[in-house]
Amino acid sequence: MKKLLLVLMVVAMASFLLVGCLGTGTVVDEDDNGDDVVVTEICPTVAVTTQVAVAGKNYIKAGSQTITVTFAVPTEPVSVFVGGAIRGNPEGVPDDAKEVVMHTADGGLTYTGTFKFGQGYTVNTTTVGFTDCNEDYIYVLTCDTCAPCKYPYIVDNTGPETEITITSKACICVGCDLIFKTPTQTTTCAVTPVCCGDYCSGFASYTIDLYTSDPFDECCDVPCITPAYSCPVGTGCPVDCTLSCIPADEYWVVVTLLDAVGNSTRYYAIVDLAADCTFTVTEYTENLNPVAGAYCTDWTVEKDTDTTIGICY
Repeated sequence: MKKLLLVLMVVAMASFLLVGCLGTGTVVDEDDNGDDVVVTEICPTVAVTTQVAVAGKNYIKAGSQTITVTFAVPTEPVSVFVGGAIRGNPEGVPDDAKEVVMHTADGGLTYTGTFKFGQGYTVNTTTVGFTDCNEDYIYVLTCDTCAPCKYPYIVDNTGPETEITITSKACICVGCDLIFKTPTQTTTCAVTPVCCGDYCSGFASYTIDLYTSDPFDECCDVPCITPAYSCPVGTGCPVDCTLSCIPADEYWVVVTLLDAVGNSTRYYAIVDLAADCTFTVTEYTENLNPVAGAYCTDWTVEKDTDTTIGICY
């Protein structure tokens, strides 16, 4: 009798040990005969706030993002790391990985934590650098996994670029046509701005707005006021927009480019349009309220008769 009790105690203790390390994706389901079967899905799903799938790869925007890890059933303990060098250490977390503090509010089904992607980070007093558009990994460890679950991602830290010419011509209506266009087009923009595109997640859209007064009078980022004229939102390259029946006046021009993860590049200029449809372009250097990502300075202009090219970084 004592031996039987001892065996039962050992079984009970073993079951408690197993419960402490079970749970990662272990789901009880029914087969076609109505019998219970255990389906094990080791790795959870992982999502990042700005994550966008492009051609089978996950791109995210640089900066502070929320990582969400979702399991099929409550699971603990859970550890999440962000880092690279997976190819050199396939069985574990690489030395340059940084642990992310994760929290759960539903008993272990879902964990969330924040991490600043694309800025470099410190591991053991050593600063780990960042290379734009380089593939790295998110690692999720549980006691069910003999090796970390690995999720590749690419951080896009830079907005798209394009060369834009502005030309004008008389139109049938009262006023002029103002034409904004990419004169040349290449597939990448990694080095020179004389192109149209985004070398990482991809050129997503552009907008071109004309204002009759300074849109940065009260703030730096736009829209601070409603534009007088706007092109419909364009998709990708090339940039091609014609604004018709524009009366003679002084206009503040704002061109906004977006890539797939939401990085923006803005080009600014002031166009002084005359009644005979000739115009001059001057650079816009006002910087009343600089904020990150607003790009209110560094507008440069090259003039050639009635054509101008303006690039802002």
